Amino acid sequence: MLIIFFISLFVLMFLGVPIAISLGLSTVLGISLHETLPMEIVPQRIFVSLNSFPLMAIPFFILAGNIMGIGSMSKRLVNFASSLVGHFSGGLAMVAIVTSMFFAAISGSGAATTAAIGSILIPAMVAKGYKIEYAAANQAVAGALGIIIPPSIAMILYGVAAEVSIGDLFIAGIIPGLLITFSLLVSAIIIAKRNGYVGEEKQSFPSVLKSFKEAILAILMPLIVLGGIYTGVFTPTEASVVAVVYSLVVGMFIYRDITPQQLGKVLKDSAVNSSVIMFVIGGAGLFGFFIGINSVPDMIYESISSLVSSKYAFLFLVNIILFVAGMFLEGGAAILILVPLLLGTAINLGIDPVHFGVIMVCNLAIGLVTPPVGIDLFVVSKLTNVSIMRIAKYAIPLILILILDVLIITYVPILSTWLPSLLK
Repeated sequence: MLIIFFISLFVLMFLGVPIAISLGLSTVLGISLHETLPMEIVPQRIFVSLNSFPLMAIPFFILAGNIMGIGSMSKRLVNFASSLVGHFSGGLAMVAIVTSMFFAAISGSGAATTAAIGSILIPAMVAKGYKIEYAAANQAVAGALGIIIPPSIAMILYGVAAEVSIGDLFIAGIIPGLLITFSLLVSAIIIAKRNGYVGEEKQSFPSVLKSFKEAILAILMPLIVLGGIYTGVFTPTEASVVAVVYSLVVGMFIYRDITPQQLGKVLKDSAVNSSVIMFVIGGAGLFGFFIGINSVPDMIYESISSLVSSKYAFLFLVNIILFVAGMFLEGGAAILILVPLLLGTAINLGIDPVHFGVIMVCNLAIGLVTPPVGIDLFVVSKLTNVSIMRIAKYAIPLILILILDVLIITYVPILSTWLPSLLK
């Protein structure tokens, strides 16, 4: 029964059937072959997997990020980041990275961060003499910060699947996110010096202060959201609603650069994106129930225990699994499929589930820029009309940096666990 179940799942995914449908159909087939499970369990388990208060945060954070993306907030963040680091060698590449870090704290999505910032900075980089392939690759990799810097939709999915505090996951992602940002900034300087990419004219302090004042409302949003969570004013789900209200007030009534027509399109796009994610969650919930009731995680733990003898070897194996999974699966789907399979073994080996979540999310961030499914690569390819493989070639050195960062995050757990421990 289990062999048929897994074969059908991989065949459906190989044929290009959407992940949610692949999970649902293969699980329905497995249940039909099961001796005692009735078919009525299918809608019940799908409903149970979606009947979760924390999941309500996903559509609201998606909506808040989309509202921020259509207004002038991304441009204001670009101007502020440019005033800070634009004068260094490779200044515009650094601006793309810093702005992506800021915007990541608003959107929670890698693709949204890449699209919002890339549409402004990639043309600016090309106009200053940067190779278009490098400009696109730099923005795609910087956009991966979107699912690491809190608030993060990927961390919400992991928190729900692993039954781990989403607030702990959010704060656990801050130091790893800053580590990756710093390493990408260093790489931008080195690449710029090798290729002669000069910086902009250094701005005066009054100019920096002026750009800060113009961007302050965009910068305040993540501070309000995260500050409210960690001071106990509201939950992560309530914080997502606050983010939507804040972005609407700022965009429509303070900056006044969002029209009702634009808002209608944003609401529609956000609803579609949210429904796709919820569809995947429903299928993954059914999948997780079926493998759980058939003790598949226990079988995996026994198999891995026979292969590796320490948690360090297990984590290395997990990194390989996640890297490969990220190449072929969308990040949210990979989390929902792999958490039920791997988390039990991680906990049995004494690995903190919050740390494991950060490892998983950072690994899957690499998947945003690795073919064939790298979503960020598709976004920048569409923005530049350059083929994905040409961009991927220039992204290889940056991907290697991300891999090194993930290994550091994996084997130095205090980077992920220190901040959450301060709240306990």
